[in-house]
Amino acid sequence: MPSVLVVDDQFLIRSGLTALLTAAPGYEVVGEACDGEEAVRLAAETRPDVVLMDIRMPGTDGIAATERILAGQDPADGGPKVLVLTTFDSDEHVFHALRVGASGFLVKDAPPERLLAAIATVHAGEMLFSPRALRGLIDAYAAPAARAPHPGLDTLTPREREVLALVGAGLPNAEIAVRLVLSPATVKTHVHRCMSKPALSSRAQAVVVAHEFGLAARMR
Repeated sequence: MPSVLVVDDQFLIRSGLTALLTAAPGYEVVGEACDGEEAVRLAAETRPDVVLMDIRMPGTDGIAATERILAGQDPADGGPKVLVLTTFDSDEHVFHALRVGASGFLVKDAPPERLLAAIATVHAGEMLFSPRALRGLIDAYAAPAARAPHPGLDTLTPREREVLALVGAGLPNAEIAVRLVLSPATVKTHVHRCMSKPALSSRAQAVVVAHEFGLAARMR
């Protein structure tokens, strides 16, 4: 049963999401927050599986709150996943939320069954959207790779950099295993290392970083 923290500055939206999740079998709401600061505090107190995060809020917005909630999190430790709620699916704010570790995004007018499926998807550690959709955001909003390398990238072995490049190209672990002629277990270990060394909180963040710093193989 995924536990969920609901974050939105609008009372009607927040209460509606809470009511929907409370009525749905297999979901548990562990808290509600009306701004980013409260979200950070409640996430630390309740340790939810998934945070439904409104992206635009006064004060501490959803991007800053996501970054603080996920700071230093090992992707294998079972910590919270962040699902961003947005009004528009092509939005610079969405890109920046993914860049700091959100696992996916969903428009607020999505039907209830889509929301429930989205929560289950990110809870399972998967990306919510296609690599092509993320590539569109990267092409539109990623800054040129003139910034300093992401901390920890220089500690990756050549094989780990190769695996990260294929993650960045949107390949699942099974396809990476075939491409590199490795066992699925070995690929899983490499993926964990190429995400944990640079402290990447989600596979979506790994895709963004791989593209921004020129590691990603060309998407086919």
